[in-house]
Amino acid sequence: MSDPSAGRRAVCLLSGGLDSATCLAIARREGFECHALSFDYGQRHRIELDRAPALARSLGAASHEIVRFDLRAFGHSALTDDIAVPKSRDEKQMSAEIPVTYVPARNTIFLSFALAFAEVLGAADIFSGVNALDYSGYPDCRPEFIRAFETMANHATKAGVEGALRTKIHTPLISLTKAEIVRLGHELGVPFGSTLSCYDPDPSGRPCGQCDSCILRARGFDEAGVIDPVRAV
Repeated sequence: MSDPSAGRRAVCLLSGGLDSATCLAIARREGFECHALSFDYGQRHRIELDRAPALARSLGAASHEIVRFDLRAFGHSALTDDIAVPKSRDEKQMSAEIPVTYVPARNTIFLSFALAFAEVLGAADIFSGVNALDYSGYPDCRPEFIRAFETMANHATKAGVEGALRTKIHTPLISLTKAEIVRLGHELGVPFGSTLSCYDPDPSGRPCGQCDSCILRARGFDEAGVIDPVRAV
C-alpha cells in the first residue's frame, strides 16, 4: 500500500467485519493517513472488536480507538436485546422488510463520533463501509442518508462553519455486491481470516453460518471464487 500523503488524514469506521476492513484498505490505497474508530455499543457479537485492533495494524492505520457506550439501554434490536437473530432465511425473506437486526440510529451515532474525532484530528474525510445493496434497506445505509449527514456535518462543526474544513463522507462500497467487495478486498490484501461478519457467533468467535450476514458473506465468497478462511462448516 502507498504511503499516506502529508495532511490527508481520514477517520475510518472499523467494526472488525469484512466490509469495514475493505473500506479501510481502500482509504489506505487512496493515500490517506487513516485513524480507525471502533465501537463497543453492547452488541451481542462484540467479539468482532477482538479482531479490530489486529485489522487496524495489518491494514496500516495510524491509530485505532474504541469508543464505549451502551445501546442496550434502548434495545429493540436482535443485536442489542433479547431478540432471536433470524436464521436460514432466503433472499426474499431478507428483503421483505427492514430486519430485526437493524439497530435504531446506529450509523447516525457512529458517524457523529467520527465527525467529532475528525474535527479534533483536523481531518476532512470520513470513510464508512456501509452497503445498500446486499441488505434489506437499512435506513442508515442509504445514499440519501449519507448525503443528508454530510450536509448536516458541514453546518454542525466549528471547522465547517468557519470554513476551515469541508467534511466528506466516503462510502466506496455502498453500491457494490458482496462478491465485488470480496474481490476488491482480495486485491487489496485484506486479511479475511481476521474479519468477523456473523451476528450470532459462539463464544470462541466461530460464525453460526445461518444468520443473514453469514449467508450473504458465503454467497459473496462463492460468487467471487475466493475461499473464505473463516467460513462455518
